[in-house]
Amino acid sequence: MTRPPGASGAPAPGVPTRARALGGRAPSSLAELTTLRIGGPLGHYLEASTEEEMIEAVRQADASGTPLLVVGGGSNIVASDAGFDGLVLRDGRQEVRVVSESACGGVEITATGGVAWDDLVSRAVADDWAGFAPLSGIPGSVGAAPVQNIGAYGAEVAELLASVRAWDRLTGRVVHMPLADLRLAYRDSVIKRSLTDAPTGGGRVWGPTGRWVVLAVGFHVRQASLAAPIAYGQLASALGTEIGARVPAVDVRQAVLDLRRSKGMILDDADHDTWSAGSFFTNPILTAEQAASLPDDAPRFPVADHSRPTDTVRGAPVIEGMVKTSAAWLIDHAGFPKGFALPDAPRASLSTKHVLALTNRGGASAADLVALRDAVVDGVRERYGVTLVPEPVHVGW
Repeated sequence: MTRPPGASGAPAPGVPTRARALGGRAPSSLAELTTLRIGGPLGHYLEASTEEEMIEAVRQADASGTPLLVVGGGSNIVASDAGFDGLVLRDGRQEVRVVSESACGGVEITATGGVAWDDLVSRAVADDWAGFAPLSGIPGSVGAAPVQNIGAYGAEVAELLASVRAWDRLTGRVVHMPLADLRLAYRDSVIKRSLTDAPTGGGRVWGPTGRWVVLAVGFHVRQASLAAPIAYGQLASALGTEIGARVPAVDVRQAVLDLRRSKGMILDDADHDTWSAGSFFTNPILTAEQAASLPDDAPRFPVADHSRPTDTVRGAPVIEGMVKTSAAWLIDHAGFPKGFALPDAPRASLSTKHVLALTNRGGASAADLVALRDAVVDGVRERYGVTLVPEPVHVGW
């Protein structure tokens, strides 16, 4: 790969010249910015400290035709060994602002895109902002949350969101995107779809960063010290209660953190099971007819409809005729147990704690990880006729 001028000290054309990084040193590879710790050299890095810097960096990159990658926590990226010959932009702002707060009207909060997601959850639980607790421990940034419609343990961020403030790269202006305009679905949004779908992107695809660059996210939630009714069986068991029960949010947060840690889903430098992108595949959404072809003991769950506003108490309505099954169950029953690795690429393996995570055992290349990904996808397709879809964004392929 040819390194752009900015990688050797001179600015790349059309790219801001000032770069920052935590620790005062700009990273030289995507491996330094991703939780998989995989990825080749990057062209130019900028950490913005203001919204104006964010916008100007994107605007200049687009005007000059420089490829753009906006990163948050790096927990949802599979970067190629070739790296990324463009601008890697990170939102360095860490601002959470309470817009309004009342017992009747609830709480309105705005957080900048660079805020670590779990930092926001920690404050939400401490301040009795309802609905956040089941989403504890998810790595990444606030800016990525609406793009993926992150979710866990029976909750999705769609239930908390009010709006997104974003830079529209197509029209060259800041836009306010209310919840309905985000067109949220399971691990999906209009922002994510613009990476690969030309009509959504206004006539072109925008990957690896979408048409809309998230600047800030607005949330509107109730005030409550009790969590929403428990909607996930494993979480209910961990809490010693039943589905539908309400318990203190602080207890839910601790139980979720303990569960995630037991699955290697809490980042830990010393634990290679956490050198991953979290859950690598989304749970397949099938028609009722497709689901009927699976074995009787295959998990089957309703599919929530987030196309219109909902809340954490009532939950989202169900999409009739659609069924969600478990990617982890399919992987395990297709012959890929915990710790599975290909004989010729042992540096990448399934987690020893959870088959849904693909991990770097130390020194793995992107090619090693992709070979494992493809083996799992092919094996599940051959066994069950279901094609697993990777959740992380693939960069530089």
